Amino acid sequence: MKRILIIGIGAGDPDHLTLQAVKAIARTDVFFVLDKGEAKHDLVQLRHDLVDAHARPPYRIVEAGDPARDRTTPDYAPAVEDWRSRRADVCERFIRDELAEGQTGAFLVWGDPGLYDSTLAIVEEIHQRGSVRFEHEVIPGVSSVSALTARHRVSLTRVARPVHVTTGRRLAEEGPSADDVVVMLDAHCAFADLGADFDIYWGAYVGTPDEILVAGPVPEVADRIRELRAEARARKGWIMDTYLLRRVSR
Repeated sequence: MKRILIIGIGAGDPDHLTLQAVKAIARTDVFFVLDKGEAKHDLVQLRHDLVDAHARPPYRIVEAGDPARDRTTPDYAPAVEDWRSRRADVCERFIRDELAEGQTGAFLVWGDPGLYDSTLAIVEEIHQRGSVRFEHEVIPGVSSVSALTARHRVSLTRVARPVHVTTGRRLAEEGPSADDVVVMLDAHCAFADLGADFDIYWGAYVGTPDEILVAGPVPEVADRIRELRAEARARKGWIMDTYLLRRVSR
């Protein structure tokens, strides 16, 4: 039986790799990588570096281009589902054609596979198709949320208060849905219009040499975050950011 490992590798710092992930990398025969292009070469390079550091020869790395997502359509959910299915086509070929019976293949997932990542859903879709037989296992990783709160030295939770994890798109449509809200990849800075009763703990490229951190009352730091975000995205060609909104009493 073929075996697939979905390994969380942390938010960008090579030291985020857990001992469980190190052991999983060491027992992998073939590593599968979806290349997002030159602009996001850093994302691929970290995977190569971790494999070089922890894999045991002989092993192979197999790469293919990541299908592009349609970012022009207003129908966001169907566009994402279509994109995931086309990614599943590529990953299915990986498992079918590049992995022999009895071998172990692995996808190295940025952050944690269970939080804001499509790899687990893609592998489950391939499994349900039934065209290739395999077992799969998930190795948790340090998420961008855990890395963010650690770098800002704050707790994610407060006593008797819920935490809501959402997207910038939903925050713009619905506003804050709890006193503590984690927002992933907010391209339009939906937090900027919130009042002084919210503090923000924002971070981009957390755990990498390009890390940027800003914290403070939203009205005082919103413009600074906008400027830093625009500058960083223009410089690198992409940005990966996360933030925690926290309602406070002044």
